[in-house]
Amino acid sequence: MIRVGYARCSTAFQELQPQLEALTEAGCAKVFSEKTSTRVKERPRFTEALSYVKELKQFLGDGQQVVLTVHELKRLGRGSAELISTADLLREADIGLEMLTGPLRGVHDPSGHGAALFAFFAGMAESDRDYIRERTLEGQDTARQAGKRGGRPFVTDANMADYARELRKKGVEATEIQQRLVIPSGKNKGQHPSMATVYRLITGTPKGEPTEE
Repeated sequence: MIRVGYARCSTAFQELQPQLEALTEAGCAKVFSEKTSTRVKERPRFTEALSYVKELKQFLGDGQQVVLTVHELKRLGRGSAELISTADLLREADIGLEMLTGPLRGVHDPSGHGAALFAFFAGMAESDRDYIRERTLEGQDTARQAGKRGGRPFVTDANMADYARELRKKGVEATEIQQRLVIPSGKNKGQHPSMATVYRLITGTPKGEPTEE
């Protein structure tokens, strides 16, 4: 097993060193770390860590287990969107996830005994997509009750945009992002949005501004 560590703390709290010491003691061959404000979405060192473990796994092949190790689950993501998209990437690359502390302490292998945890994350992703669909439908119903009309139904909103951008930031290709998004209503209900819509989401449709199709 090859462990690659990641440590993070906010700029307001000086807690990075204990994480680094714990990751070193756990036997991490390489450790990525950063201090970043919780208001900043970009985590360059985390992106580097994900790229590194993916390349390492591809180089070593199926015969060698590669594990991304963090001190605790909250270091992996600062919200459900980050957590879900990261877990998806690890599962798809067959990279294990290890937490050194907390209720999920231990190594979780997506193709072994840890598959249940990754299945849980996949369930969370599906739940988030359902929530996006439901919120969109509720918003349309509220608008109808208020007597508002006009235009084609909105197929995306800020939550879907955030999810799409988070996937893109983790290196997911636009075509794959398209397959993970589902139109909640209208004549194209249940289908995936067009690539043009996906590109608008990941390149900067203003947050909170729905996208029509």
